[in-house]
Amino acid sequence: MPTVVVMDVSLSMTRPVPVEGTEDFQRKHLAAHGLTMLFEHMATNYKLEFTALVVFSSLWELMVPFTRDYNTLQVVLVTDGCLGIGRGSLHNSLSSLNQRSESNRFPLPFPFPSKLYIMCMANLEELQNSDSLDCLERLIDLNNGEGQIFTIDGPLCLKNVQSMFGKLIDVAYTPFHAVLKCGNLSSDVQVFPRPEPVIIDEEIDPVPKFINTELEIVGFIDIADISSPPVLSRHLVLPIALNKEGDDLGAGLTDDLEDENSASQIAGKIPNFCVLLHGSLKVEGMVALVQLGSDWHGMLYSQADSKKKSNLMMSLFEPGVEPLPWLGKTSQLGPISDAKENPYGEEDNKSPFPLQPKSKRSYAQNVTVWIKPSGLQTDVQKILRNARKLPEKTQTFYKELNRLRKAALAFGFLDLLKGVSDMLDRECTLLPDTAHPDAAFQLSHAAAQLKLASTGSSEHAAYDHNIVPLQTDFSGRGSDRL
Repeated sequence: MPTVVVMDVSLSMTRPVPVEGTEDFQRKHLAAHGLTMLFEHMATNYKLEFTALVVFSSLWELMVPFTRDYNTLQVVLVTDGCLGIGRGSLHNSLSSLNQRSESNRFPLPFPFPSKLYIMCMANLEELQNSDSLDCLERLIDLNNGEGQIFTIDGPLCLKNVQSMFGKLIDVAYTPFHAVLKCGNLSSDVQVFPRPEPVIIDEEIDPVPKFINTELEIVGFIDIADISSPPVLSRHLVLPIALNKEGDDLGAGLTDDLEDENSASQIAGKIPNFCVLLHGSLKVEGMVALVQLGSDWHGMLYSQADSKKKSNLMMSLFEPGVEPLPWLGKTSQLGPISDAKENPYGEEDNKSPFPLQPKSKRSYAQNVTVWIKPSGLQTDVQKILRNARKLPEKTQTFYKELNRLRKAALAFGFLDLLKGVSDMLDRECTLLPDTAHPDAAFQLSHAAAQLKLASTGSSEHAAYDHNIVPLQTDFSGRGSDRL
């Protein structure tokens, strides 16, 4: 989950802080020190986290933008708790919350899943002397309760600021390390982003379920059998390379680029089960079923980023004994060798799982999109172009005609069928004398069928009904038949 850091740079952040020593510190210096600690931790242990930095006072400015788009966010607000005065202040904004129009709505709650962490450059006693703490708690409540307020324990100093940001790191930015096991093979891995606990709504007393730190592979299955199942979340699985002393290679920031490259080269020479698994799944076209906890499973698979690069991914299923209905109970799945005969057939041409339906679903075909007028205009023009090339384009003409007919019936766009029918009748009257007589018959036939479908009541308006070409006896030139 990417992070937005919002730092308060208003005048109140320049208030001096009594710190032992000769150097004068302001609250903004303490905030910068804490953020530096956070960024260094992310650069070391959370390298895949994308972060944006915004500063604000009476105005705001984006200092460091994102490099891609996101659907979920974590927001870290760094402030001293001074709410300001007058119009535009937080106190005034919260008091006038119900008087705002839709075009001028309060930013919270965010229109996407998010967590709001507020880092106060003040201790709890200072905030309680004013109504600042109540207003900050109101912000968390407006964000659907997702977030937390952190305050400095004791006097304002660098040590206590580090302690406060350390608590934030423990809550939101601790990497998830696990052991991936398959039989006697194992590998230390990092799962990114960190899996969130899952709460099952059906339970009377919902208890959050946490993913195990020991991920055990229980079997393998063809990609065609698993298809594209519904999942809770998707995560990268990254191997953690260990040196002889057992320390993480590259765990700290390297001062020299050559040291970092040499560490990567050493890590690449060490055999790793995670790398072996990734390559095997990619070559064999299979996925690995992995146990995440009691009655909770997921799958490991290879996903291509580009033509030359792929990643080992892990998707989490819904907790339960039967997360995918077509597979049955996960605990009752067994190896092929236990079956009396090969369930995939001698020629590997069938599947034991009823995954493929008899008829193709809409997502398995090229869908018709008429969001913009140009899309509809293109489809109609395609029919007219083929109509002018009859009878050579008879098959293509009826294929496009049936595609438009099905889409119009699905959308309830019956007037379109009547309009295209009139256009085909008009095309029939505009045929030149040299045109093949079969063209006139096919156009009249297609127009009549569309007109019947436009009523919406006859059997010709059935969605599965297709308009077929009219059978004629024309085999020679048009002049021989006139």
